Amino acid sequence: MENHKIKVIQHSDIEGLAISPALCVEWARGAFLQKDEAQMPAKLSVHPQGEDFITTMPCLLPAHHGRQYFGVKIVSRIEGQMPIINSNISLYDAATGKQLAIIDGNWITAMRTGAVAALAAETFQTTGTDNYSMMGLGNIARAVALCLIAVNSHRHINIQLLRYKDQAEQFVERFSNFDNVSFSIIDDKQEFVSHSDVLISCVTLAKELLFPDNSLFRKGITVIPVHMRGFQNCDFFFDKVYGDDTRKIQDFKYFSRFRQYDELHHVLQGKNPGRVSDEERIISYNYGLALHDVFFAAKIYEMLQDSSDGFFMTKPDKKIWL
Repeated sequence: MENHKIKVIQHSDIEGLAISPALCVEWARGAFLQKDEAQMPAKLSVHPQGEDFITTMPCLLPAHHGRQYFGVKIVSRIEGQMPIINSNISLYDAATGKQLAIIDGNWITAMRTGAVAALAAETFQTTGTDNYSMMGLGNIARAVALCLIAVNSHRHINIQLLRYKDQAEQFVERFSNFDNVSFSIIDDKQEFVSHSDVLISCVTLAKELLFPDNSLFRKGITVIPVHMRGFQNCDFFFDKVYGDDTRKIQDFKYFSRFRQYDELHHVLQGKNPGRVSDEERIISYNYGLALHDVFFAAKIYEMLQDSSDGFFMTKPDKKIWL
């Protein structure tokens, strides 16, 4: 029998690394720049009941420094589990097929999502803007804010929050120790959107349009619907739409009605100019890529590969074993 050690990387192990939000944004950018070389089959989902799902997300990263990683993220949304959206990532050495690690995916999911949203904002916002708007103020929104604050560490920014229950107050308290950000809390939805330069929505469930009055979206606005919900009216009249992966975005109901469409990584590569005018309305749909999950997982594995936590997997070492 052959055995090899598989690392187990817990949520607390990742938190203990104190990975900076600024580094997360650089990882997100680096992964996007490798997208054309990676192999990333489409996500596959099953639906046990109601709104619940279990989704499998594979990705083979391009070889780098003599090693090539393959990873699979399994993310589930099951009513009653805590957290309600939960994930784990299995990481493999693509050259040998050996499993390297089982990694808790919750921190990775939150921070890669926040990093991509902040990167999209930085890429598409109008010249010199320092005003951001956020709604849906849970864990993902906090990750977005951490990354926004990090990429704007050289200047002061303002973030307006749409009030919902006491979430906005809790949000402000969470970021009270950061000195380069100020917050305001807005009660009125129309005022909120009409004063938005960069609108980032982390609302997880929207069964209808969040802002059906198209006139509220000022010229030059950038909209980033992190969970894709509630902005389908923008598909018709926004000047440009960008996405993280066309294979999923092309399934959107109004994809054929987009005025201009391209992928975000083409802008980062310099193949597409992105925003060319401060008058353009732009929406950025980032569905979430296994590319980022596996890229983050590989980086974290390399940071922790010399630690001792893990278990040994025993497997047959003969071609004929039965």
